Amino acid sequence: MINAPRHGGEYADREVDCQEAMESGFQAIVDCMLEAGWQRGEVMRALRRLVAADNMTQKENARVEADLAIARAMMRAGRAL
Repeated sequence: MINAPRHGGEYADREVDCQEAMESGFQAIVDCMLEAGWQRGEVMRALRRLVAADNMTQKENARVEADLAIARAMMRAGRAL
């Protein structure tokens, strides 16, 4: 069972609470994959690659957002892109 956040909105330990809530889900995924015949090393590599892909996506999204913010500011200032 996944626990709900301690309270609504942002608070200092919300990210830690989220990570703790996800631990049981990741453990269930690992258990299912091991039961299906995957080797522990393969499972861990797959999870690391999944996390790495998410990190790359977040960085790329941040870069695109920054580029869009710059382009919008230039347009408001009347400058060509």
